[in-house]
Amino acid sequence: METVSAQGAEHNLAGSQDAGVLAAAGTTLLEEQTLDALFAGQASQLTQRMKLHRQKLYKPGTAKSLRTFSPGEVAQFVGVDPSYLRKLDIDGPMPKPATDKLGRRQYTVAEMNQIRTFLDQRERGGRRYVRHRRAGEKLQVLSVINFKGGSGKTTTASHLAQYLALRGYRVLGLDLDPQASFTALHGLQPELDVGEDASLFSAIRYGQERREMADLVLKTYFEGLDIVPGNIDIQDFEHDVPKELMARQSGRQTGEAQFYLRLKRAIDQVESDYDLVVIDCPPQMGYLTMAALAASTSLIITIHPAMVDVMSMSQFLHMTADYMRVIADRGVKLQLNFARYLVTRFEPGDAPQADMVKMLRTLFGDHVLQNPVLKSTAVADAYLSKQTLYEVGREAFTRSTYDRAMDSFTSVNSEIEGLVKAVWGRS
Repeated sequence: METVSAQGAEHNLAGSQDAGVLAAAGTTLLEEQTLDALFAGQASQLTQRMKLHRQKLYKPGTAKSLRTFSPGEVAQFVGVDPSYLRKLDIDGPMPKPATDKLGRRQYTVAEMNQIRTFLDQRERGGRRYVRHRRAGEKLQVLSVINFKGGSGKTTTASHLAQYLALRGYRVLGLDLDPQASFTALHGLQPELDVGEDASLFSAIRYGQERREMADLVLKTYFEGLDIVPGNIDIQDFEHDVPKELMARQSGRQTGEAQFYLRLKRAIDQVESDYDLVVIDCPPQMGYLTMAALAASTSLIITIHPAMVDVMSMSQFLHMTADYMRVIADRGVKLQLNFARYLVTRFEPGDAPQADMVKMLRTLFGDHVLQNPVLKSTAVADAYLSKQTLYEVGREAFTRSTYDRAMDSFTSVNSEIEGLVKAVWGRS
């Protein structure tokens, strides 16, 4: 058998098209190394490679930043007609935005929020463009959930959180997934930029090492959107909870809150600072997801309209119902404002998918959001540079491709925003 060094294997994995060489390299490595040493070495190599990739995208010492927005985009996010925005007195208290090479105005999110404040002052008690919570409106905690990978959870959570921030809400994003893709999309490489005691795990863990949620919140380059990052440490919660349960069963009183209350209590610590919380849940039904369910006011359940995924959804619903009964038996009732299924990666021209969506609407009616997230190469292309569609400009894609994808996300997020406003009693 041909022997290939680890360095040679890395070279082959990066560019070789010879499947036989790859197979030989993998077999030899497994014979010569224990599995933990093999994976640890490959993890280090991959981390270093991703670090170099990030340095190509963003020079050392620079932080990820957000693009500016055109007047048409500003009008849409603020909620005014574009012609009305053009007529506003830009020589007065209105912000004076920069212009591009063609002389077109380009606004930052900060300037967008200044427009909202100006419009509220102009209206004098009428329609309010600053959308912060008002007296009597409770914090809304939206969990994006499904225990199957590839259902579009992180894509949905990140686009929803950013959309809500662009609409003028104060948003907190929580990354409860050990894979931490939500964190990576917002400019942090989990294994490099998120310290051992700096992830969401530190707010919900047991013991004296627990930290206050406010100490873990990070500002992002999206004004109005903060996050508490995730990393692999969050997985420790799945191991710590059984130990705590065993301690309780043996009669040892630890004085710690039950696992399903820990995330809710952490969120309560920063409740007054935000209007909405968006949680990106892990692709599993474990203690982390149960804690998210107990903390949620609403659920967005992502589902890809394929037979295997829908069959998996059936199991997910059974498991969720069983777990909620367990929590209910302990005195915690999960009372949601709304729960909706969101069809993701939908291809309207695919007849089996269309039939599956029709079946879901027949079974669940209004519990299925009217707007699906369409499958688009624009999303995948944006992800190559760790960006969402709200971060990349229209000029980066074929306009029809970009517009189709953006319209899809905006329609979905607007529908979810409408549900939240209905909970608050807003028209």
